[in-house]
Amino acid sequence: MNDKLRLHGFNNLTKSLSFNIYDICYTQTEKERQEYIEYIDELYNADRLTQILGDVVDIIGANILNVARQDYEPQGASVTILIAEHEVPPSDDLMEEKPGPLRDSVVAHLDKSHVTVHTYPESHPDGGISTFRADIDVSTCGLISPLKALNYLIHALDSDIVTVDYRVRGFTRDVDGNKHYIDHDINSIQNYLTEDTRNAYQTIDVNVYQENTFHTKMLLKDFELDNYLFGEAALSLSDAERDVIENKVRKEMLEIFYSRNMPD
Repeated sequence: MNDKLRLHGFNNLTKSLSFNIYDICYTQTEKERQEYIEYIDELYNADRLTQILGDVVDIIGANILNVARQDYEPQGASVTILIAEHEVPPSDDLMEEKPGPLRDSVVAHLDKSHVTVHTYPESHPDGGISTFRADIDVSTCGLISPLKALNYLIHALDSDIVTVDYRVRGFTRDVDGNKHYIDHDINSIQNYLTEDTRNAYQTIDVNVYQENTFHTKMLLKDFELDNYLFGEAALSLSDAERDVIENKVRKEMLEIFYSRNMPD
């Protein structure tokens, strides 16, 4: 916004950014399925997820108040970080529609809020497809937008498919007593994606402007089958076998992207 909004007291708007991030893999045998789950569990264990969320806290300019983390049996992990007010000099372009950094701190003002992540590794013997889903929430109060962490999170989790929801809730008052239900211009979550991220993904928007609710789905455009093969499945496949596997993987990705089952 070009004209800074003069508020009466604290900015009470709550800005919430929610992700579902998916990674897809073809696992031909039970052994490969188990190895994939173990690989994902090690790559995205509670310690690694804490580091990723710690980076998010740095990016949005907050202080960590408390960390709760847990690895689960047989698989999965959760991390919740409570973050507290961090007073820093204001930035004139804080709420401009521009992408946040991949890894850098952003000066801002933030009050009692949280970031969370939960992981869901999943596989099934029929079809040979294994998936990994991470649900991430970044919720903030005040002038700062959690959208600053958008690009970093997409890249940090090597995302094949991303669904993002952004909502501004509540209201704040200006010095004249008028209520404001949003304090920045936005017409799409894509306003906050870097150009290389936008170019890398096919996107669909569903936005409800009158409710300050924004939804974007993202599907990775570049498809290289070898990136979706795990273990022995990557070795000595015939062209016919590769075609069958590619069709299975693509079908899985499209079903998740469009949120509906498709015929074989």
